[in-house]
Amino acid sequence: MTPQENAQVSTQALRINGDRLSARLRELALVGGTPDGGVCRLALTPADKEGRDLVITWMRELGMSVSIDKIGNVMAVFAGREEGLPVTMGSHIDTVATGGAYDGNLGVLAGLEVVRILVDAKITPRYPIAVAFFTNEEGARFAPDMMGSGVQQGALSLETSLATVGIDGTTVADDLQSIGYAGDRACDFRARNFLELHIEQGPVLERDGVQIGAVEGVQGISWTEVTLHGVSNHAGTTPMSMRNDAAYVAAAIAVELRAIASDFGEPQVATVGSLVLEPNLINVVARKATLTLDLRNTDEAVLQKAEARAFAFVEECAAREGVRFEMKTLARFEPVTFSPDIIGLVEATAKELGASVKRMPSGAGHDAQMFVPNCPSGMIFVPSAGGISHNIKEHTDAIDIERGANVLLQVLLTLVS
Repeated sequence: MTPQENAQVSTQALRINGDRLSARLRELALVGGTPDGGVCRLALTPADKEGRDLVITWMRELGMSVSIDKIGNVMAVFAGREEGLPVTMGSHIDTVATGGAYDGNLGVLAGLEVVRILVDAKITPRYPIAVAFFTNEEGARFAPDMMGSGVQQGALSLETSLATVGIDGTTVADDLQSIGYAGDRACDFRARNFLELHIEQGPVLERDGVQIGAVEGVQGISWTEVTLHGVSNHAGTTPMSMRNDAAYVAAAIAVELRAIASDFGEPQVATVGSLVLEPNLINVVARKATLTLDLRNTDEAVLQKAEARAFAFVEECAAREGVRFEMKTLARFEPVTFSPDIIGLVEATAKELGASVKRMPSGAGHDAQMFVPNCPSGMIFVPSAGGISHNIKEHTDAIDIERGANVLLQVLLTLVS
């Protein structure tokens, strides 16, 4: 056996330390931890700063070179034998207000665990390896989601993103300064390849009894905020035929969105996720309603048809009820398809490691989709217990975490060799 063949056999035998990775996930989950066992680490809050500081400490312990760009993305690079673009792993560490320990965090900490294995084995890869976490992936505090990776990869404007006003009335720029993460690096980081390990955040893998998802792409996402302006009036004395009821129009829109999903069929989904009424009193006709429309589909043409129907209904129903309306786009991303080579490599690697695997789309948006125009990219899914995510009960078994991280390790080794 040649030295090259010996090295290949040696790296194929490498495995991540599942106990260490799970312990790191638990430790990070304590940052912003809530009394009910969840995690609230909204983007650019003090809790996010604490989480960032902790992860950067782990990056530097591995001897990685850490930089921060102007939107607050953090990139850590492990040098290779040759200079050039790095094979990059990553995700995000910000959470929704009722989040769990795995969403995003797994992709970042598994990437660091992969680097740790190479350090311990005294392996210097041919190409550099990077591990990154991106600002405001969730979009829970500042819209849109995937903000940091979107700016970095050229899909979103840096200036517009920095000026974005969040749910607390502050801007991205102000909060980056406040937590000390307004970096000086240009938002121009490029990768040789991009890999993201992530929990599925859905029920398909568990339902089908499959251990690994080779993600084919991410469905298109359309987020729209609708503001309806009616007239407040007495709920007991105002005849139904004489009302300008913003709440009624909002409710009708929600029902129509469900009808759109039903009529279009899978994989179309449609959601009213936020609805705020004013004055929000039991005996007063609502003068104002603000709601969000979330439409998603893997087919851009079908997604556009769903949008057209939804927007036409808003206009028609508001006019019928004498209610003024405004619509604002919060986020709009077309469906993306991951690299066929990466998809095939994930699938083949999972099988070589003895795991069951299926090709599948992602229903949620992810940072990986932002890399698609610039480099071959792909994702690895592991099951979510009960299909639950964005919930304090979010859970993935330790064995599934370890299995997914080992697939990530071997895919990475193939790409850097």
